[in-house]
Amino acid sequence: MDLVGGLWHFVNFYASAVGIGFIASVVAKLLWHRELKATPWLRLWLWSAGTAAVIAIAGLIFFGRDGKIATYGAMVTACALSLWWIGFGPGRRS
Repeated sequence: MDLVGGLWHFVNFYASAVGIGFIASVVAKLLWHRELKATPWLRLWLWSAGTAAVIAIAGLIFFGRDGKIATYGAMVTACALSLWWIGFGPGRRS
C-alpha cells in the first residue's frame, strides 16, 4: 500500500466517528438550545467525536476488523453518553 492509500484508510476509519459526533452535536444543540447555550458547539463535537474514535479503535482491537455493527452501536452509545456528560452531567461547566 502506498502513502496515499494509507492516508485514505486512516481518513475513512475515523470518518464515521467524526460524522456521528458532528450530527449528534448539532442535533443536541438544536433540541436543547436553552440548556446548552453556555456549552460551545466545538466542545460538544470534540468530546463526542473523540469518544466515538476511541470506541472505533477498541472495536478494531476487540474484533480484529473494522465495520462490525456492535462497534457502531457502541460508538453511538458512547457519543450520547459524552454529550450528556458535557451538556447535562457532572462534566458541565457553568
